Amino acid sequence: MKIGIAVLGAGRWGVNLIRNFLEHPNSQVLAVVDQNRDSLVAVQKQFNLDASVILATDWSQVQALAGLQAVAIATPASTHYTLAAAALKQGYHVLAEKPLALNLTEAIELCQLAEKQQRQLFVDHTYLFHPAVDRGQRIIQQHQLGKLRYGYAQRTHFKPVRHDVDALWDLAIHDIAIFNTWLEQTPIEVRAIGTVFPKESGKGQKESGINKEAAEIENQLAPSVLTTNPAEKLADLVWVTLTYPDGFQAFIHLCWLNPDKQRRLTVVGSLGTLIFDEMLPETPLILQRGPSDYPGEENNSFESALAKPAPTGATPTKRIAPQPTSIRHREVLSLEQVEPLRRVCDRFLNCVQTNTPCLTSSGAASVELIRILSTLSKSLELGGQPLIPF
Repeated sequence: MKIGIAVLGAGRWGVNLIRNFLEHPNSQVLAVVDQNRDSLVAVQKQFNLDASVILATDWSQVQALAGLQAVAIATPASTHYTLAAAALKQGYHVLAEKPLALNLTEAIELCQLAEKQQRQLFVDHTYLFHPAVDRGQRIIQQHQLGKLRYGYAQRTHFKPVRHDVDALWDLAIHDIAIFNTWLEQTPIEVRAIGTVFPKESGKGQKESGINKEAAEIENQLAPSVLTTNPAEKLADLVWVTLTYPDGFQAFIHLCWLNPDKQRRLTVVGSLGTLIFDEMLPETPLILQRGPSDYPGEENNSFESALAKPAPTGATPTKRIAPQPTSIRHREVLSLEQVEPLRRVCDRFLNCVQTNTPCLTSSGAASVELIRILSTLSKSLELGGQPLIPF
C-alpha cells in the first residue's frame, strides 16, 4: 500500500522531494502546498501532475485530507517547528528539512511530541546518505588514514543570503554531521567567530527569487516564529572550531558572500588524507596515501605543525625543517551511483512503514546537532569564546 504524502514548500528543495516521491513505488503525492501560486503552476506543469493532486496555498487546506499519512516540510527553517508540530498533532509522520528547529527547546519538544504520538520524526540530513560519506566512514573505521590529525571544511558560495538564519545555521550542520559520523564522536568544545558585512539599502537591492520566496512563505505559513534578528545582523562569514574527545580538531569556513563556491571536507591522518569534494561530481572522494608525520613530532592540529620559535634569550639551535607530506598514491574511490535524496526518501518511507526510527536522521540525532549549533551561536555572540556544548 502506498503512503500518502503532502509536500509543504515547492521551492528548489521541495521540487526535488516532489520528484523523488512521485517516482518512488511506495509513495503517492496527494498534495503540494505553497503560498506562491506561480510555484504551484510550475510544479503542475513540470511533473504533469494528476488532477487528483491537490495544489493548495495554505497548509490548513490539506490537514484533514483523506489518505494522508506523512508530511514533508521544505520551507524556511523558521517555519519548521510550527509546521512539524501541527503535522505530528494531526497524527502524521514528518520528514523535515534541516535544521529541525532554530532552538534546542523546540527541537526537544518535537521529539517528545513524535514519541507521544508514536509517529516518525525524520530530519533530512542529506549528506549522511551520500555514497561518499558512507565510503569515507568505512575508510576511517578501517584505520586506513592511521592516526587522525585534524580536519577542515569549506562551504561557501555567492548568495543566496538567507533572512531567517545566519551562515552558521544555514551551512555548518552538513559538515558537523559528516565529521561526527566519520569520527563516531561529538565535540566536547566548540567556538565560532563571525563577520557581518554591510548590506545595500533594501530599496535599491534586487532580492533573489529564493530569498523572496522564503520571506513570502515565512509570512504566510508561520509569522509567529520568525527570527527577531534583522537580516543585517546575521553573520555572513563564520569560522568554526570543533574539538573532539580524542583531541582531533575540525576547522570549518562558512560564507555565503564568497565568489568561490566550495563544498570540500578533508580529514588528515598519519598515513593518508581523505578528501570529499562535492564540486568534483565525477571524482568526489579521493584518498591520498602517504605519511603526514613530521620528524620527531606528533601533530593533531594546524598549530602544532608550525615550527615553534626559541624562547627569548635562548641559545639558537639548529632546526630541521618539517618535511612536506609525501603522497605515494592518489586514489579516486569508486562510489555507488545513486542520488542521496532518493536514499533519504526511501529510508523515510521505510521508517513510516515499519514505524521505527532511523538512527542517523531521527529527531533525537538532529537534537544533538542543534545542541552544537546553539552552543556555537553562543560562542559567536561572545566573540569566539570556547564553550562546552550545553
